[in-house]
Amino acid sequence: MSCKINSLSSPFPCKLCTKKPKLRRRNIVFSSFSSSEKQQKTISTSTSIETSTTEAYTVSFKTEKGCKLGISRYPDFEYDAEGGMGTGVASKVTESPANNDLPVSFDLQTLYIPPLTSSTTKFLGLPLPPFLRIDIVPEAFQGIINQETGKVDLEFKAKFLFSAGSLYKAPPLLVKTVLTSEESKGTMKSGIGKRLDKEGKCRLVGVATVDPIDDFFMNSFLGLPSECLAELKAVISISSSS
Repeated sequence: MSCKINSLSSPFPCKLCTKKPKLRRRNIVFSSFSSSEKQQKTISTSTSIETSTTEAYTVSFKTEKGCKLGISRYPDFEYDAEGGMGTGVASKVTESPANNDLPVSFDLQTLYIPPLTSSTTKFLGLPLPPFLRIDIVPEAFQGIINQETGKVDLEFKAKFLFSAGSLYKAPPLLVKTVLTSEESKGTMKSGIGKRLDKEGKCRLVGVATVDPIDDFFMNSFLGLPSECLAELKAVISISSSS
């Protein structure tokens, strides 16, 4: 009896022992693998976010004396744009240090360009008539500034509002061009800019096509469609916001 009991009981617990550990090991290995996999994915994601940081900048824009504006076949206007100003923001991805292009966008609410009046503008050496006025209303001012080379390309879009006192107001003339520190050339007008120097001074030029408006007098007087040229002397300052 003793022998039979021993022979039956001995294998029975042995089989139980071998089954249980195998089940536990499988569960532990599976659970551990999926957990580490999730951790690896989380770590790699957070790392990529940290490396893709950007540095913010504040950009200041000021216009100076010695500017020019020309339209159609007429000689260029001598334009004193001193007092014009604007502020903008820029951001640069720090993980690309080799790329020195700085995308810039100016706040239109802070952007001011002096009007063409008898006190700011001369035509053929004489001031404009006191009753004549041309207001400039910017609608877009943004682009790229390269801090290393000094090259500037800024998309400029604005409405030019011609008026003669309270007697005459023409519909807006829409002007859209790229103000560049390089060369801007059309079929009638052309200009050569100057890149940013160490003091932030530059000369920006831009040639644009001006389409006809709903005004027979202005279309005939300016010969629209035609071209216009803008030449602005400016100072651009860039400072880190951090």
